[in-house]
Amino acid sequence: AMADPCSFASPSCCLTRHLYLRCRVDFGAQALRGTAAFTARAEREALRCLVLDTKDLQVFKVTVNGQDAKFGFGEKHSFKGTPLEITLPFELKRGQEAIVEISFESSPKSSALQWFTPEQTSGKKHPFLFSQCQATHCRAIFPCQDTPAVKLTYYAEISVPKELVALMSANRDGEMPDPEDSSRKIYRFSQNVPIPCYLVALVVGALESRKIGPRTLVWAEKELVDKSAYEFAEAEAMLKTAEDLAGPYVWGQYDLLVLPPSFPYGGMENPCLTFVTPTLLVSVTLIKVIAHEISHSWTGNLVTNKTWEHFWLNEGHTVYLERRIGGRLFGEQFRHFQALGGWRELQNTINTLGDKNPVTNLVPNLSEVDPDEAYSSVPYEKGFALLFYLEQLLGGPDVFIGFLKAYIQQFAYKSIVTEDWKNFLYAYFKDKVDVLDKVDWNSWFHAPGMPPVKPTYDMTLANACVALSQRWIKAKESDLGSFSSADLKEMSSHQLIEFLALLLLEDPLPVSHVKRMQQVYDFNAINNSEIRFRWLRLCIKSKWEEAIPLALKMATDQGRMKFTRPLFRDLYGFDKCRDLAVKTFLEHRASMHPVTSMLVGKDLKQDQ
Repeated sequence: AMADPCSFASPSCCLTRHLYLRCRVDFGAQALRGTAAFTARAEREALRCLVLDTKDLQVFKVTVNGQDAKFGFGEKHSFKGTPLEITLPFELKRGQEAIVEISFESSPKSSALQWFTPEQTSGKKHPFLFSQCQATHCRAIFPCQDTPAVKLTYYAEISVPKELVALMSANRDGEMPDPEDSSRKIYRFSQNVPIPCYLVALVVGALESRKIGPRTLVWAEKELVDKSAYEFAEAEAMLKTAEDLAGPYVWGQYDLLVLPPSFPYGGMENPCLTFVTPTLLVSVTLIKVIAHEISHSWTGNLVTNKTWEHFWLNEGHTVYLERRIGGRLFGEQFRHFQALGGWRELQNTINTLGDKNPVTNLVPNLSEVDPDEAYSSVPYEKGFALLFYLEQLLGGPDVFIGFLKAYIQQFAYKSIVTEDWKNFLYAYFKDKVDVLDKVDWNSWFHAPGMPPVKPTYDMTLANACVALSQRWIKAKESDLGSFSSADLKEMSSHQLIEFLALLLLEDPLPVSHVKRMQQVYDFNAINNSEIRFRWLRLCIKSKWEEAIPLALKMATDQGRMKFTRPLFRDLYGFDKCRDLAVKTFLEHRASMHPVTSMLVGKDLKQDQ
């Protein structure tokens, strides 16, 4: 089997198939303490050892079927953590199972966990905790085979202070007082569909819920729960559309959880419980993010990339499904408009990373590369572009969704690589092999930069954005009087985002132009996060000093990396405010998410 360069585990020797996790959330020590008991099956004869991934963990004791086992740590790696080497007290035959139980404690500086003091929450009364394991941070909570090649079911019992609620990426299985401590209670969870451990997730806080559909609760702190329930009301309609496109939803519950503003992503597809950023509550792209996370219930969570080098299998297919849902809800022109926006996003990313940069390959080599540092829009948008191109080549959307449904059925509950996907594509379209053979597979998969071919896009909704952006790009000082608020009268919020995105792909506008744009369009008054983000980037790139405090505020009021990293990067690149950008980052660093703080630190050359 192909080894995962991001993990020390060797699933070809031994597979962990079920996890029984019992732990106590200690807000005082900012640690999770407990036991992880794995049902492990030998995959070869005479098995005597098991290697698990860990990162900044303490391990106190290991037993195998109740017998003490010797264990030790290997050499620490800069981002992969430290292998935990367990010597079994007896030999396992191939196919034989044993229960390996590990007593562990996480570190306050765990890269998977963000701990909040009461003052950092909306309610100001209770502490809060959330986890983010993708890609390789589950090992920073408990020892595990931290590779998406391995899938397991899990059962968990989590002890928390009794005024708080615990939720996990699983179905809720009741609660009870903690028999060891009357000030605490234990929440139980059951996940009966096998998942890779990057999808294990935990949140603890003063959470409330509202029912918004037959299988959906929205969870948030009291201050946001009603607004969230209102904004996410479409979830059930989107789930039904997704089932129609991709097949039955196998996970039971589909809940949504709104996290504190420092959550590093737009959304995270934790099974049964999608995590989302509160920036969505002021965003027109809310539907797109929810459609994306719902789609992951099939592509990613059911059919999973075997290593992070094949991440595009998760994300390209999920973006494809997300846009098919958008097409069902808002029409085919809208789907093409979103698809073209994705192509521009890819251009933007490749401008930033460089078109010779090997991380812009659809299938990159991640040997000695931290997946957090390689993360970008490439697997999403280059992956989508390939599928959109194939859809057009092979007979259109109805034909291609047939392939997607069959692909999901074929590989459900498995982890696969690009070669598996391609072989299945060829088998499914066996009457169109001549067409498939014309695809430049090598460039699509293994060449950096933009794809070798651009798909065809319906331009109906994009034309207005292109025309207005061109007017601004070509305008001389003497033409600035020709712009007025009427320019935007016919444009949707989605088109405003695209208008700004087009300007960001060009050389910076003269500062006189952005000042005039503010005069006539008053973009500063718009709270919509996607518009505000692009507008502030435009201002900083044009070196408009009045925008500096606004950009710093947006970069620090929330921590979604899509917004925070480019804003800090642009501020750092503007000589007038480089020092202020660094100073602001250092002041906020302690309250930032650990991964965000590490990546922004590298961007601003502050990594210790």
